[in-house]
Amino acid sequence: MSTVAFHTLGCKVNSYETEAIWQLFKNNGYQRVDFESDSADVYVINTCTVTNTGDKKSRQVIRRAIRHNPDAIIAVTGCYAQTSPNEIAEIPGVDIIVGTQGREKLVEYVEQIRQERTPINAVGNIMKAREFEDLDVPSFSDRTRASLKIQEGCNNFCTFCIIPWARGLMRSRQPESVIEQAKKLVEAGYLEIVLTGIHTGGYGEDLEDYNLAKLLVDLHQVEGLKRIRISSIEASQITDEVIEVINHSDKVCRHLHVPLQAGDDAVLKRMRRKYTTAEFYEKMVKVRQALPGVAITTDVIVGFPGETDEQFMNTYNFIQKIGFAELHVFPYSMRTGTPAARMEDQIPEEIKHERVSKLLELNEQLTLDYAKQYVGDVLEVIPERPYKDAPNSGLLMGYSDNYLNVVFPGNEEMIGKLCKVRIDQAGSEYCQGTFVRVLDNITVPVVKEKAI
Repeated sequence: MSTVAFHTLGCKVNSYETEAIWQLFKNNGYQRVDFESDSADVYVINTCTVTNTGDKKSRQVIRRAIRHNPDAIIAVTGCYAQTSPNEIAEIPGVDIIVGTQGREKLVEYVEQIRQERTPINAVGNIMKAREFEDLDVPSFSDRTRASLKIQEGCNNFCTFCIIPWARGLMRSRQPESVIEQAKKLVEAGYLEIVLTGIHTGGYGEDLEDYNLAKLLVDLHQVEGLKRIRISSIEASQITDEVIEVINHSDKVCRHLHVPLQAGDDAVLKRMRRKYTTAEFYEKMVKVRQALPGVAITTDVIVGFPGETDEQFMNTYNFIQKIGFAELHVFPYSMRTGTPAARMEDQIPEEIKHERVSKLLELNEQLTLDYAKQYVGDVLEVIPERPYKDAPNSGLLMGYSDNYLNVVFPGNEEMIGKLCKVRIDQAGSEYCQGTFVRVLDNITVPVVKEKAI
């Protein structure tokens, strides 16, 4: 039996796509082995190009695979493969290069290499791609939450971002295909589906009379689906129609990830973001009215070219004003080929580092403040795995619908089930809770539930 090993760099969409590529190999009789194994017949590296560092790491991993087994077939895919196929082709030992489209042919290319051993560069012009690449994943190694990719590409062209050149323009998956896949995932035992994509909230912009709000309505008709989580949505895409659906939903999770990037209007303009701080704030007020108790998480870039101390403090204060539940903080990292890389006033690394530290301190406070609101409440948690720091302690960990990471006593039978858990103690990393009961039909001890 032939074996295949995978290494994924970059974002959650890449992780989803690696799982999808694995399904192609699995359906052709391959067995999956660890990437550090020196006996794989095929190594697939799914690359990232969001920063220059992403490119460098991708090259390092490719060379590592070649060292593991010089006789193996080396296939490189993903964003770096899309933007820089010639750089990758210069690495001796690479056999196949496929970008971010046409990956359903990967196994076919592997067979071709076996016959001919002539390198294949199958990277096309992604800007001409108009069809969504339908790659399904019937099950995930994280067996409690299923990702469902609903769109590809981005039309925004922010000045710091290379992604439109790596992923192409906006392409939505056909609604029938999304619903069919959602039904299959529920049949496979998943209670929660995470809608994902490169620019998830833009779903439907290229479809006739269909959008994210309509998709959410249709997903509510999928029998057995308990939770719908939106992986990320731009403030400009939280329309009144989306808010209306959320307002009447018993399935959309009380958690939205809304990238801010900067809390200063001049910086937002230089980034070419499509909102002002006032518009962002107004949207968050509406979201909180529709979803009381919602956890709003965000991305922030600090040290963008030209960012003054005053502009950074505007961002800091705006984050406090919004009261995010969690921040993902990134120092600005130059990406060759983007307008921001050519801007003057690049910020020194030590200043970026100081600003990141300040926001990470603020993040700890924000996550704790958000969690404290729920002490004493009983929330619905889907345990995902035994508690990672003490796997044999009889503790499970999982996320509530409002994205609190909760650790509580339980047994492995409960993993993947919808559980009621009382929050006893808040923490910035995780909350501690007491198991109350399971909402599925399994026999477990019951403790008295406090009224919410």
